[in-house]
Amino acid sequence: MTQSALLLIDLQNDFCADGALAVPDGDSVIAVANRLIDACKTRGIAVLASQDWHPANHGSFASQQGEPPYTQGELAGLPQTWWPDHCVQNSPGAALHPELHQQAIDALFYKGEDPLVDSYSAFFDNGQRRQTELDGWLRHHEVTELIVMGLATDYCVKFTVMDALKLGYRVTLVTDGCRGVNLSPQDSERALAEMAAAGATLSAEAEALQ
Repeated sequence: MTQSALLLIDLQNDFCADGALAVPDGDSVIAVANRLIDACKTRGIAVLASQDWHPANHGSFASQQGEPPYTQGELAGLPQTWWPDHCVQNSPGAALHPELHQQAIDALFYKGEDPLVDSYSAFFDNGQRRQTELDGWLRHHEVTELIVMGLATDYCVKFTVMDALKLGYRVTLVTDGCRGVNLSPQDSERALAEMAAAGATLSAEAEALQ
């Protein structure tokens, strides 16, 4: 029997309205997340969440580099967007959205703790040099299929989905539970196309658990 889990990506204050790195319309996915959480709980499906969890001196922060936010550079030998300071450990901005049904989350996974490399994926840092505890948890609980949603489509969601597929998980992406940064207007559409081409199933919320 296929064992599934719902994976919520970075539903944190800094990515929602008035946050340091607010994703346009990001708040609207919280209601989708809560409905999926409730549906999963009635079916015995585990609910997991990732949190961006940066030290205050994280190398991806524009403030650390003396560069304007959203410009491009290089960090740890990898192309890097310089971001506004966001999701600093133990700050209000790093907290999960207050309207999210947090009490139903079975396990939480931190990423982006190493100040020397960015970490979009909930599985690995961007250089694939260090792993989070997510894959180990999933394998221990014999999870083979992930239902994924969250913020942001064109960064942390995309990188998480692509890594999950490479690790052998089946992935259903709940498209109406995602919103993108869209530094370029078509970034989210391109990300969705990339994920689908790699093997993810793109689904609306109403069909995700069918």
